[in-house]
Amino acid sequence: MIPLSWYLILSAAIFCVGLFGVLARRNAIAILMGIELMLNAVNINLVAFWRYFSPEFIAGQVFVIIVFAVAASEAAVGLALIISIYRRKTSIVADDINLMKW
Repeated sequence: MIPLSWYLILSAAIFCVGLFGVLARRNAIAILMGIELMLNAVNINLVAFWRYFSPEFIAGQVFVIIVFAVAASEAAVGLALIISIYRRKTSIVADDINLMKW
């Protein structure tokens, strides 16, 4: 049986890669991919804690399904916004997207 700490280390590594992708990238699609990586790291944590502490209850799996639904809706809405902005400005660089400024 794999210890819980290995799952937590894997999850932390994936979360750090996603955080780096969000903070260091200028491309809006790369930023969305970084957010997806961070949400997947959260899912690994939820499943690992569910498996090790309360496998008889289904609450951990329910939380993972909710996070999957949020990630899917975030990807769909985010990509729709990026496509809309690209059609208007012909750029998806995050620094050039200032539509909310006067």
